[in-house]
Amino acid sequence: MSSTATANFRGEIRALLAIAWPMMIAQTAQSGTGVVDTIMAGRYDAVDLAAIAIGYNIWLPLALFFIGISLGATTIIAQDFGAGRIARIRESLPQALWLALAVGLAAGPLCYHAGPLLGALDLDPVTYDKSLDYLQAVAFGLPAMAVFQALRCHTQGIGIMRPFAVASVIGFLANIPLNYAFIYGRWGAPELGAAGCGWATAISMWLSPVLIAFYMVRAKALRPYLPERWSLPRRAVIGEIWRLGLPMGTSFFLEIAVFSVISLLIATLGNTAMASHQIAFNVWDVVYIFLISIGSAMGTRVGHAIGAGDRPGIYRALYCGGSVNLLIATLCMAVLLGAPALIISAYTDDAAIHAMATGLITLAGFFVIIDAVHITVTFCLRAYKDTLYPFLVLAGCYWLVTLPVGYWLGIVLGDSPEEGTLGFWRAMIGGIALVTLILFVRLRWRLRQVLPVQAEVAV
Repeated sequence: MSSTATANFRGEIRALLAIAWPMMIAQTAQSGTGVVDTIMAGRYDAVDLAAIAIGYNIWLPLALFFIGISLGATTIIAQDFGAGRIARIRESLPQALWLALAVGLAAGPLCYHAGPLLGALDLDPVTYDKSLDYLQAVAFGLPAMAVFQALRCHTQGIGIMRPFAVASVIGFLANIPLNYAFIYGRWGAPELGAAGCGWATAISMWLSPVLIAFYMVRAKALRPYLPERWSLPRRAVIGEIWRLGLPMGTSFFLEIAVFSVISLLIATLGNTAMASHQIAFNVWDVVYIFLISIGSAMGTRVGHAIGAGDRPGIYRALYCGGSVNLLIATLCMAVLLGAPALIISAYTDDAAIHAMATGLITLAGFFVIIDAVHITVTFCLRAYKDTLYPFLVLAGCYWLVTLPVGYWLGIVLGDSPEEGTLGFWRAMIGGIALVTLILFVRLRWRLRQVLPVQAEVAV
């Protein structure tokens, strides 16, 4: 490699990490909020903990859906930034906020009126009431969360993630005393249990957009990309964000849904199987935070290069992001394969769970390598505004291949809870490997296409 190529590669790595590390901090803080909720509710009452867990798995898919919608704006802004279309970037923020507000105002009532869904779960009356109280409190925060994601995605498209990190960390820290006050009834607040956790979450959701907006207004680097005046909804701009974001939001929703169905099927194999699955899946989720942060940062850099018509820059961003993700995945695989017992011991001392989880942790080690490639390919396609095709591939492979094969291996052929659980995990790995292979072929085709800026010049 020449000295110029080496310098370019190092520069790209620095630019990539400048976007990725604040995102890692923010994602860790947001995940930590769920951990704090679990710990503080668990110490209050087991029924309240169960209610929060049930409610969380109902409102989270809604939240992921409008996060995906907002990411449509990130894809557009990244290309506009690379092309130097500053006016279009300013114009897109009010439209993204209009769309986010509409989606958030729709999600809030859905969450508030979740009674029929909870009724279908055949819960005992106390758990039902506490779950509904929790969801109805969280519902008031969903519009704010949607606005927060729109603001975050605006800065992400530009390549500045520090506002997202700062707002997420402060929100995480604020959630701790809010939980303590409203769950346990401290400092003059009412003792509300699970509902108190919901109100603490809702207040944190409203705090986040205020913090990130304050940061954005005061940050000199972001001022050129903020609108000078507010604008009314514009159908064309909102339609483009919706067209790109809807497949991503639906993908997030369907992905978490299929994993939830698999978890419920594994639960039928017994408590040991479910506990082992949860441990292995939680370990994978920790690794996923780092992979998704690098992948998202890489997607922003690829989008900048696409907008600038810089084909070498596209390949450089792709190779750097892919290399960093593979390095992270390889190191994590070495830890998972080399010390599964040490990892599992942090969760439980139960010998039966320990034995079953060891096999799942081993599979997770190979899982993260495949997932690193999958994330790299997917985010690069998103940078090209190619979102519908990946959505169709993911939906087809997960729901028509992974789930049926998992049921066949886990329920039909599984001779024991351990074999059944391993069967589901093999199906998950096979499904994501199939998605990755198909999308890799798609990416190779996409990389050979004429860039948008080059197409405009040709016309």
